[in-house]
Amino acid sequence: MEEKAAESKQASQETVWLSSGQAAKHLGITPRTLYRLINEGQLEGFRFGRVIRLRLDGVDQFVEQSRIQPGDLSHLYQESPEDGGIVD
Repeated sequence: MEEKAAESKQASQETVWLSSGQAAKHLGITPRTLYRLINEGQLEGFRFGRVIRLRLDGVDQFVEQSRIQPGDLSHLYQESPEDGGIVD
């Protein structure tokens, strides 16, 4: 019984690798944008020979770090001084 639990725990800890195309699709961005994010250090990429791979958990962590907090978008619109409304 303990052996099955250990195998299950090991299977859940195995690294899931994504190709750059898979990672870009997972994020809904172009491969070019993905490479820029890797180059800027925002995403962790790994080169194995001629291919680049990303860890699924690293990509998911990037998504969580990119979450917009309430109030973070206030720089995208201006309040009108006259009526206190939003100016497009």
